Amino acid sequence: MEEILSNPMALLVMVGIVSIACQYLAFKLKLPAILPLLLAGLALGPLTGVLDPDALFGDLLFPLVSLAVAIILFEGALTLKFSDLAGHGTMVRNLCTLGALVTWLIATPAAYYVLGMPMQLAALFGAIVTVTGPTVIVPMLRSVRPNSRIANILRWEGIVIDPIGALLAVLVYEYVVAAQDAVEHTLVILLQVVAIGFGLGSLMGYFLGSLLRKNWVPHYLRNTAVLTLMLGAYAASNLITHESGLLTVTVMGVLMANMKGLDVDDILEFKETLSVLLISALFILLAARLEWFTLAQLGWGSLLVLAAIMFVARPLSVFLSSPGSGLNWRELAMLSWIAPRGIVAAAVSALFALKLDELGLAKSELLVPMVFLVIIATVVLQSLTSKTIAKLLGVRAPYPNGYLIFGGGKFARMLAKDLMDKEVPVIIADTNWDAIREARMDNIPTYYGNPISEHASLTMDLSTVGKVLVLSPYKQLNPLVAYHFEYVLGKGSVLGLGFGTQEGRASHQVSEDYAKTLELFSENATYSRLASLVAKGATIRTTRLTETFTIEDYRETYGNRATPLYALDPQGRVHLFTISGDVALKEEWQIVSLIAPEEGAEKPADGELSPQGSLPTG
Repeated sequence: MEEILSNPMALLVMVGIVSIACQYLAFKLKLPAILPLLLAGLALGPLTGVLDPDALFGDLLFPLVSLAVAIILFEGALTLKFSDLAGHGTMVRNLCTLGALVTWLIATPAAYYVLGMPMQLAALFGAIVTVTGPTVIVPMLRSVRPNSRIANILRWEGIVIDPIGALLAVLVYEYVVAAQDAVEHTLVILLQVVAIGFGLGSLMGYFLGSLLRKNWVPHYLRNTAVLTLMLGAYAASNLITHESGLLTVTVMGVLMANMKGLDVDDILEFKETLSVLLISALFILLAARLEWFTLAQLGWGSLLVLAAIMFVARPLSVFLSSPGSGLNWRELAMLSWIAPRGIVAAAVSALFALKLDELGLAKSELLVPMVFLVIIATVVLQSLTSKTIAKLLGVRAPYPNGYLIFGGGKFARMLAKDLMDKEVPVIIADTNWDAIREARMDNIPTYYGNPISEHASLTMDLSTVGKVLVLSPYKQLNPLVAYHFEYVLGKGSVLGLGFGTQEGRASHQVSEDYAKTLELFSENATYSRLASLVAKGATIRTTRLTETFTIEDYRETYGNRATPLYALDPQGRVHLFTISGDVALKEEWQIVSLIAPEEGAEKPADGELSPQGSLPTG
C-alpha cells in the first residue's frame, strides 16, 4: 500500500477518480460539487496524510495552480456579456457593483479587527469573498427552486460577479505586492500592472477574436489555439510586469465575449469541460494542503467574521441594491440568504497565499483556511436550509411540470388551452406572428421568436417548464430546438411529432438521436394529419375511466376516431402517450384525446371549437 501511495502516477490517477466520484455524488444528491470535493480533499490531506500536494508536485505546484486559475478566470470572463448584465435589471447590476463593494467594506474591517490580519491581507480577503459563482449557485437553485425572479437574479449574479470579483481581488493583490516594495513605488507598480493587464489583455483579446471571426484558424484547432494563446498571453504578461497575468486573461475574456460577430459558444463549451476537470482536481489538492494547526489558529473569531459576512454584509448589500427592482420583502430575504462562495474564491486565495508566503507577509497563512471556512459554511448551511426557508417565505416555484410548445398552429393552441384548463403551465413559442397573435387572444403565454435564440435564453421564463413538445411544421428548425432543449433540460425532455408510417421510420432520414425524440402520441400523429383533423372539426375531449366505463368501453365508443394525447392521473400528473411508451391506465384516470367528427357530422364554423367535456360514464 505504501508503494502505491508513494507512486506519483497512482496519486494523480487517484485524484482523478476521487474527483469524478465527488462530481457524481453531488449530481445524485443535488448538491454543489464543491462540498464533496472539499471534504474529499480534507480526508485525503490533513485527516489521513495520504495526499501531500507539495511533495507530489514540488516546484511545479505553484505554476500548475497559476495556469489553472488563469483558465478558470478566462472561462468565467467569456460569460460576461454586457447585454446580459443590462438585460436582467438593476438588481443584478447593483449586486455585482454596489453589493460587492459593501461586502468588501464589511469583510475587510471584520478580518482586520477580529482576526488581527494586516489591513492589506484583510482587504485581499474581503475582495476574495465577494464572489459567489455559478458552480455553486446553479446546483442549489435546482434543489431549492425559488421563483423565476429570484433564480434569474442569483444565476446571473453568480456569472457576472465571478470575473468582477476576481478582478477586484487581483487589483487588491497587486496593491499588496506593490506595497511590499518601497512605499514610494507602490502606485507606480500598481499602475504598471493595470496598464499591462488592460493593454495586453485588450490587444490579445482583439487579435484572437479577429483570428476566429475571420476564420483564419481551422475549426478543429479553434479550442486549442484559444487555450494556448491565452496561456501565452498570461505568461508574457507576467514576464513584462510581475503578477499582471490574471488581469490580462480576465480582460481578454471580457473583450472576446463582447466582440460583435464572434461566436464563442463552442470555445466556452470546451473551456467549461476543462474547467470542470481543473475545478475538481484543484479543490481536492488545495483542501489537502490545509493543516489542522492553521485551522485551529483561526479560533472563535473566525465565526464572528463569518457571521458578519453572512448576516450583515449580504443582507445589507441586497437591501442597498434593491431600489427599483420591484422585489417584495420575501424575495429580498431569500436573496439575502443565498450567497455561497465557490471555486474562484478557493483557487484565487490558494494562489495568492502561495505568493504571499514567499513575500513573508504576516499571517498570510490564515488566508486560505479562512476563505475555505467561508466556502464550507455558506455551501453547507445554505444548501441544507434554503429549501425550507423558501417554503416558509412562500417564494418556492412549483415543480417544473409545465410544457413549452414550439409551434403555434391550431392544434397546438387547442392542446395548450386544454392543459391550462387542468392547471398545467404552458408556453407557446413560434416565429410566426399570426400564430402568436391567435395564442395571445386565447390568453396563452407566448414567446414570439426563435426559442433557442440568445434573446429567448435571457427573457423567456422556463422555471415551470419540464418538457418541450415540438409541434411545428419547420423541419429545418425542429431538430435544432430538440437538440438545444435536450441539452438544457436533459435527455428525454423533448418530444416531437413523427413523419408517419407512409415515409417509414425517421432513423434513415435524420440523426439517430433526433429520431428518438419523434415519439409523440402515435405513429400516425404527424403535423399534417393533426392539422387536417382539426380543420375537419376534430375536438379535444377528456374521458374519465371508472369501474363501469373501462378502457375497452373507451375504445369501443371512439374506435379509430380517437388520437390519445395524454392521460391525467388522480394527482393531476400528465402522462403523455408516445409510440414506444406504455401508460398504465387505471380507474379514475382521465384520457385526453383528439376526437375526429363522425361521418356526416356538421363541421363547426371556422374558428369555432366543439365544447370540450367528459363522456358520460356508465
